[in-house]
Amino acid sequence: MRWIAAILTLGAVSAWAQPPPVCSAESEGQAACMAGKLCECRFERGGQLTGRPDRFAWDCGAMRPMCPPDPTVSQAPGYAPPLGVWVQPQPGGRPPHR
Repeated sequence: MRWIAAILTLGAVSAWAQPPPVCSAESEGQAACMAGKLCECRFERGGQLTGRPDRFAWDCGAMRPMCPPDPTVSQAPGYAPPLGVWVQPQPGGRPPHR
């Protein structure tokens, strides 16, 4: 019984901690969702200033968009006042100044 639990635990951990997809010349231009960002596989020039060679790398910078929401996950409903509280909008959209 312990062996079954150990095998199931190891299987779940290995499936949960998957490495990111490989970024290479064959996958250039492809996008993948990593840590909530929609990353793109791009060619990056190296140089003496950066100390890196030319390579393919995932671009997950600040200007990249967020991943689209998962359609299988339901979104939280919007705000609704508690039951028994009557909210009446004010004319002009602002409360009266006192």
